[in-house]
Amino acid sequence: MGLGVGIFLLAVGAVLAFAIHVTTNGAINVQVVGWILMGAGALGIVLSMVFWSSWGGPASFTRRREIVDPGGGTHTTTIDQR
Repeated sequence: MGLGVGIFLLAVGAVLAFAIHVTTNGAINVQVVGWILMGAGALGIVLSMVFWSSWGGPASFTRRREIVDPGGGTHTTTIDQR
């Protein structure tokens, strides 16, 4: 689940929990479904943030490397893309 899906579930759950007032004869309570969707969305957002920070983001696809010339002592920086 990505960040966008988590935000979407959180928004749909909030609408179901707070904005819809329906009385049903069955065993489905719309407010409870809304709270469950909000919990799943919040959990998805938190997990996305945790894995995004451990993954390193887009900067992890580039690697900088410095090459030192032993004779002249000059530095050359190259960028390798994976």
